[in-house]
Amino acid sequence: MLMTISLLMENKPGALMRVTGLLSSRGYNIESLTVARTLDPSLSRMTITVDVDSRLRALVIKQMNRLVNVLQAADLSDSPAVMREMVLLRIRVTMENRTAILKEAEIFGGRVVDSSVEGFALEATGDPEKLEEFIAVMESYGEIEVTRSGMVAVSLEAKRLRLAPPIPKSHGETVEAS
Repeated sequence: MLMTISLLMENKPGALMRVTGLLSSRGYNIESLTVARTLDPSLSRMTITVDVDSRLRALVIKQMNRLVNVLQAADLSDSPAVMREMVLLRIRVTMENRTAILKEAEIFGGRVVDSSVEGFALEATGDPEKLEEFIAVMESYGEIEVTRSGMVAVSLEAKRLRLAPPIPKSHGETVEAS
């Protein structure tokens, strides 16, 4: 069963490798992975969609929370959250089909990001099932090329990240709480 994991992590070299290493070492296939810096440049938000047995979800989150550089891991699969994916699609079309394609794109909330004599570059966002339908409809009009972003998600729960303050050492140095 697909699981959507949201991670808040330190923006440091090797952090992504530790997360993907944990999943691959346990034989989980990552369906999509997106990561980008947050408003705080020292932190990144990662969204992973991975195929995990439903009985093991809590264990995966527990293991993620133990990783170095991970500040918070949460399973968004069954919790209130907004989840979206983006697709960029290039389609070659005849002049006769141009109007129909524009109408179809509008139905799916898509928009033209580039236009040429040969066709369009279209952008659409939504849940993966909706985007699969959009792609199938566009395929019926001609040759297409598709690029997908992978899932991005944000929790709608009113949780705040709770980080422990630094613990003072005896010689005036500080040590981060773990």
